[in-house]
Amino acid sequence: MKKNILLLILCLSILVFPFQLCAQDKLSVAVAANFINAFKEMAADFEEKTGVKVEATFSSTGNLYSQIKNGAPYDVFLSADTERPDILQKEGWTEGSFIYARGKVILWSADKNFCQAPSWQEALQNVKIKKIALANPVTAPYGTSSKEALIKTGLWDGLRDKTVIAQTIAQSFQYASTSAVDAGFVALSASVSPEGQKGCFYAVPQAPDVVQAACVAKNARNKVGADLFACYLLSGPALKIKQKYGYH
Repeated sequence: MKKNILLLILCLSILVFPFQLCAQDKLSVAVAANFINAFKEMAADFEEKTGVKVEATFSSTGNLYSQIKNGAPYDVFLSADTERPDILQKEGWTEGSFIYARGKVILWSADKNFCQAPSWQEALQNVKIKKIALANPVTAPYGTSSKEALIKTGLWDGLRDKTVIAQTIAQSFQYASTSAVDAGFVALSASVSPEGQKGCFYAVPQAPDVVQAACVAKNARNKVGADLFACYLLSGPALKIKQKYGYH
């Protein structure tokens, strides 16, 4: 009980004013690739407020989950779905999870002429379009959402041979931004980056929102710091950063 009261006081403190923790250990955080830009800004703000250094590993949700299953010593896991955190709770790795962000899929291209068509479906069906990047639907929730949009609109079968499967949603954007492909299904957050602003994009309302959950390892090396970071993810300063990158 005393531990819970202390944690509550610490959580309330970080939401109200900056302070310095005794940063005995760094935090090791596994972060879904779509959240790279927002996370870097949030980690810097958290470190400034607490003195706790955050070290991140970015990859697809599926890959990070596999690493955790194989013993990777992460303190916090920021997934791009709710399924993997739920499984980790059942397996005893964490005591619970919470939703920290909801993201959206867009169709982005480095070529601004790509967006002259009335809709994203028509843009993709242009005979000039030869390659379309898509994050792996098996391991990347944003890839799963993108594929669902293609299936819903009846385009999946016709465009399947044109898809280039990326390991992560970040790699899908990399392919598109370097013009290795004509366009790519990416996270809305990518459009906010300096590189993303150089291109154009369509909203993809047929793609379900990607609901993202986070969890803290039950045996985190820096448990107080990990719990505080979990609190920070839901704080006002973190919310502003998330909204800046298109999350809600």
